[in-house]
Amino acid sequence: MGRLAPSGRSSTGAALVELRDVSKRFGGVHALAGISLEIPAGTVHALVGENGAGKSTLAKIIAGAIPHDSGELLVDGRQVTLRSPREGLDLGIAMMAQELLVVPHLAVAQNVFLGVEPRRAGWVDRRALRRRYRELASRAGFSLDADRRVAGLRVAEQQQVEIMRALARDARLIVMDEPSQALAGADVERLHAIIRSLAAQGRTVLLVSHFLREVLELADTITVMRDGRIVRSAPAAQEDEASLIQAMLGRPLTSAYPPKLQVAPDAGVALRVRGLAARGVDNVSFDLHAGEILGLAGLVGAGRSELARAIFGADRRQGGTVELAGEPLSPRGPLASLRHGLAMVPESRRELGLLYSRSAVENVSLSSLRAHSRLGVVDRRSERAAAAELLSRVALTRAGGESIVGTLSGGNQQKVLFARMLMCRPRVLIADEPTRGVDVGAKRAIYDLLVALASEGTAILLISSEIEEILGLAQRVLVMRRGGIAAELEGDAISEPAILAAAFSDTSVRQAA
Repeated sequence: MGRLAPSGRSSTGAALVELRDVSKRFGGVHALAGISLEIPAGTVHALVGENGAGKSTLAKIIAGAIPHDSGELLVDGRQVTLRSPREGLDLGIAMMAQELLVVPHLAVAQNVFLGVEPRRAGWVDRRALRRRYRELASRAGFSLDADRRVAGLRVAEQQQVEIMRALARDARLIVMDEPSQALAGADVERLHAIIRSLAAQGRTVLLVSHFLREVLELADTITVMRDGRIVRSAPAAQEDEASLIQAMLGRPLTSAYPPKLQVAPDAGVALRVRGLAARGVDNVSFDLHAGEILGLAGLVGAGRSELARAIFGADRRQGGTVELAGEPLSPRGPLASLRHGLAMVPESRRELGLLYSRSAVENVSLSSLRAHSRLGVVDRRSERAAAAELLSRVALTRAGGESIVGTLSGGNQQKVLFARMLMCRPRVLIADEPTRGVDVGAKRAIYDLLVALASEGTAILLISSEIEEILGLAQRVLVMRRGGIAAELEGDAISEPAILAAAFSDTSVRQAA
């Protein structure tokens, strides 16, 4: 008898989608090797694994976004060959990718029924469009305004648009690739409620996620992948975080975080911020010491990334001062900050960090080209040697260094970004969501790197939406609320309840051990 999920549905049933010995290559890389899998109708089936394990590739094959090289793909027991997402939709399979595919300048209803709009005499029937949208939104339990432009929606609301688009095409299987990656708090809970609701209606959800708690909470069955192969598929009730991590890595992970360092009592102030004001930042002051990891916590919209960008010079300061090792840091922009020893790993590697069409080596050297140029011409030998040393430090192979960044896994892309910052030999490093979209193995590698940098005297400002990450790494924590510092916590005062209380409270507090 199958496990009953929280909704009361059974995890057994006929296979909606089945793969038999499916393989896929990208050049010389074997992305998938001999994948055999059944996904029953009306269930939530999760795929987990490290970056590069093949999860997204498998999801895209099922949705028709990329073809498989060999093996069989069956839908409703019939063998099919999907050459495009459109052919997948024709069979009732829709995909919600990590990068949401919405048309920003169109209204919500237009996005939902894009390509299948009700027409009258060759023209879009706007009255019928709104009526069909209202009926669909009511069934789905959504309340988005039909005429609101998608460009003005939050990420969580844009996800609702994509889900309704799938429902408008009567999708029976919805593939969700890292749907909660850019969400926090109430938006995550809302997404989880939507996934449960879809399964309760008899629809199937294929969930690709790095968040193990999420898949354990939502999934009927969890498939673990490693190196393009399936390690095992098992009912979620038989798994826990430790068992999934061991299956993903091929070894147990004894601890998620390295031991915390103690900041030397005589450590000097590496970064001093006084009365800083900027867009989304209101009169912020704090000190960051050499060798310290200072956590910056708070809700989405509290002003954490805005503060980081203002310090780094990426956004204009409206007031206040920033000092680096006792010297004023003029707000002349990121390049000036890098030259003075202040580096930043941005929140979004895709939008703000990497050149996806260039190699890892070229991305690493991007902020230090002057050091590897002669008479305005880049010395490629010097560039490769310097980049290779740093890529080795962040645990990226030589072959990975020559790869185009867009072909690398999320974890390896993040390592490239760290290597670029190390090229500047920073005295202060701002790390904004450094492990977003990164698997558990790559997370530990990044944690080890941050602690190693701190042990060498680098001061680190760590911004993270994962409270566990803040608790596991930071010696001191600042909690932001409405653009200001709501609390400063040290020692034994650092706890999840204390951080949450400060994030939701209007009272500013400072607590020491």
